[in-house]
Amino acid sequence: MSVPLTFAIPKGRILDEALPLMARAGVVPEAEFHDKGSRALSFACVDSDMRLIRVRAFDVATFVAHGAAQIGIVGSDVVEEFDYADLYAPVDLAIGHCRLSVAEPAGGAQDTGSESHLRVASKYPSLTRRHFEAQGIQAEVVKLNGAMELAPGLGLAGRIVDLVSTGRTLKDNGLIETSEILQVSARLIVNRAALKTDARLAGLIAAFRAAVTS
Repeated sequence: MSVPLTFAIPKGRILDEALPLMARAGVVPEAEFHDKGSRALSFACVDSDMRLIRVRAFDVATFVAHGAAQIGIVGSDVVEEFDYADLYAPVDLAIGHCRLSVAEPAGGAQDTGSESHLRVASKYPSLTRRHFEAQGIQAEVVKLNGAMELAPGLGLAGRIVDLVSTGRTLKDNGLIETSEILQVSARLIVNRAALKTDARLAGLIAAFRAAVTS
């Protein structure tokens, strides 16, 4: 009997868009998955030996890269941030569209350092540093996991790097986008080693490719 595949999916914004796509690809979670009162993190799938684990988006990439899960769905922002060698992203799912952008107060950033050294608040330290290094600027990244928009007003950082969809949250907090780092969409990701040894993964990749175009 084969070992069940573990499929990691993210909590939050991508999940609602992903569920219909997953269903078209034949990945249907058990009823408990939809129970808002359930605190379970692992769920069976209907008519499948696969199990779903529901974790934070950043953790999806870590579970799959280290082989604890063999397949998952996560934003391309997370794929790019971690740049795991063991992670392969074969399918753009064409959902979860947004962008990773630099933003600052509408009146201009209040930087404490020189023009070649900036302090930026973000949960994307690698992408942030790479973006500013390409401009010859050293960025000191203050890592935050949320409430990024508060950082400039409280003097924590002159700028932020965060995901932007409509821009409404930035505007409500007196911030404006100054540059775009990355266009983001959700990706199907697989563990490279598992892909070589488990034929079921190739079948799932094909099913998701078909689901995206159907």
